[in-house]
Amino acid sequence: MSRKDGMMYAPVHEAKPVVGPGEFVIAALALDHGHIYGMCNGLVEAGAQLKWVYDPDPEKVKVFQNTYPGVRAARSAEEILEDPEVRLVAAAAVPSERGPLGLRVMAHCKDYFTDKTPFTSLDQLAAARTQAEQTKQKYMTYFSERLHVESAVYAGQLVQQGAIGRVLQVIGMGPHRLNAPSRPDWFFQRDKYGGILCDIGSHQIEQFLFYAGCRDAKILHSKVANYNNPAYPELEDFGDATLVGDNGATQYFRVDWFTPEGLGTWGDGRTIIMGTEGYIELRKYSDIGRSSTPDHVYYVDREGEHYEHVAGKIGFPFFGELIMDCLQRTENAMTQEHAFKAAELCLEAQRQALNLTPDTLK
Repeated sequence: MSRKDGMMYAPVHEAKPVVGPGEFVIAALALDHGHIYGMCNGLVEAGAQLKWVYDPDPEKVKVFQNTYPGVRAARSAEEILEDPEVRLVAAAAVPSERGPLGLRVMAHCKDYFTDKTPFTSLDQLAAARTQAEQTKQKYMTYFSERLHVESAVYAGQLVQQGAIGRVLQVIGMGPHRLNAPSRPDWFFQRDKYGGILCDIGSHQIEQFLFYAGCRDAKILHSKVANYNNPAYPELEDFGDATLVGDNGATQYFRVDWFTPEGLGTWGDGRTIIMGTEGYIELRKYSDIGRSSTPDHVYYVDREGEHYEHVAGKIGFPFFGELIMDCLQRTENAMTQEHAFKAAELCLEAQRQALNLTPDTLK
């Protein structure tokens, strides 16, 4: 995996199965985004048996089978959905198709695990909420910038241990490398990718709700723009937003497609979490000018100043917790309310956004 290609971000870690062979069977549907590999890696490492794969493009299926030997190519999506052994379907469809696919999966009494963003419209979200309530199936989202980043997992542990007191503010920076020639056509079509705040902004809002312990929040202000990509008029290459949570905590985040060519990774993602008794800074994918390795954690608490390089040391507990939640019908990995609220807020931020695109690019 190239560290410069964020679309193929797929971390691997030591296998820590929470179930035995064959106890939790999954399938992969819709290989439109490379995040499907990260999603499947995490689940397989936690003990899931990956039985099936289906996509209309046979080349994508072939590459997937080369990555996961022994996985069977289904003749149709229905062959997977009608298999009673399959408990969960992981999918990375075109964003505008994720919501409707989730309805089909839940209607077949299977849990659904989709790449972010989980929806591109509030109507899709409303339909999924209704379907999840009626079927009691899960509609989970791969918010990889928290769930599949060891420094982000570690930060959550520090917060939950009270290391920095009550969280007051979260600042998130989520730059990404555009790599325009390698992107599929849908990536540049507004109705298909949903807008920058809906898409990569969803990571940032989810992290805020989690770290600050918010069940709800309001969008105070949001902006989007196409500053530098006239060849792709429907692309938003910049977005930011400010939120306030129901407990008074606040967030500012910025997302963009302006990662410079000289950076050794796909984006210099950073998060700063400020509490009443300390603060944490995450340098998720690089510590520029110092180290090209990921997962650097800097924090200050009541005892002093600290630095930890946590790559390879923390793991990714979400995937094992999700498997057990599916089997036991619990909500330890992520509540359904949290997943839907993060989705709702990114859609609302997108809906309200002021467009700052220069007139020369409109």
